[in-house]
Amino acid sequence: MASLTTIGNELYTGERSLPVVAKRKLWMLVAVGILIVLALGTVARGGFVFGIEFTGGSEFRVTGLSAATIDGAEEAVLDVVPEAEARVVTLGADTVRVQTDEVTEEQVAEIRANLADTYGVEGGDVAFSFIGPSWGADISRQALQALVVFLVLVSIVLAVYFRTWKMAVAALSSLAFDLLVTAGVYGIIGFEVTPAAVIGFLTILGYSLYDTVVVFDKVRENTAPGSSGGLLDNINLAVNQTLVRSINTSIVATLPIAAVLFIGAFLLGAGTLRDISLALFIGTIVGTWSSIFVAAPVYAQLRQNDSIAEEKVRPTSSERGAVV
Repeated sequence: MASLTTIGNELYTGERSLPVVAKRKLWMLVAVGILIVLALGTVARGGFVFGIEFTGGSEFRVTGLSAATIDGAEEAVLDVVPEAEARVVTLGADTVRVQTDEVTEEQVAEIRANLADTYGVEGGDVAFSFIGPSWGADISRQALQALVVFLVLVSIVLAVYFRTWKMAVAALSSLAFDLLVTAGVYGIIGFEVTPAAVIGFLTILGYSLYDTVVVFDKVRENTAPGSSGGLLDNINLAVNQTLVRSINTSIVATLPIAAVLFIGAFLLGAGTLRDISLALFIGTIVGTWSSIFVAAPVYAQLRQNDSIAEEKVRPTSSERGAVV
């Protein structure tokens, strides 16, 4: 079996080729299909699960436990507010967090007492806080504004750097795919969307953009004036030449993120750390895929007419012989 180095060399020289451009319509249909499946799955689950920072509500934290467990916490809340929807998670080895809808002051006192009895702790070890939905709304608005500004600036920079708006459109298509797929995974699996997750969503744009620029830089080099071969063939060669590099970069980037995710989710129980790393983990993998199978096919499709025009003006073998 050929080693990855051998495969990489063959892809770079053109001895071996993955038909990304030739099957660009298939890859674009796959991308659309993935988005449709994630959208339908999210709708079937009832939409996104937003954290308390976005919806508002009450939060109780039981600290100082010898061994954190969720057993009995939900019953402690439902005993006071039967219609409440309690979300219980452990934070580390000694803390339990219970989130529910907004409750009255009398209900707060009763829930705190129930939780203290359930876990055998003092009432002072059960902390309470109320979070209003306005804070989450402000975060959402600011994140949306930051995203719009980012996309506008990226479009301008890419158009100037590559001297063509078509690469900017293809890169933005890849970024949009990354965001929608990452959000769709959250929706279809039911991961809670928190402000930390939103920060993670925005962070993955940087990685996706980096990987796309690497691919497009090679495309620009291969399709420079005076280059031999057809336009679409040169685009496909550029994709294959950067394929192994993209995979290696993705692996190197994903491993530390996976370590942070494992530590945050299973060892420390740190919600913010887990939420950010989860979004980064999903987005990094998706970003590698999209730079190859979304950005490049979209760009090739946008350049299809240029390729046809190039073929018409390219001299045939008999014409080249006559010139000689």
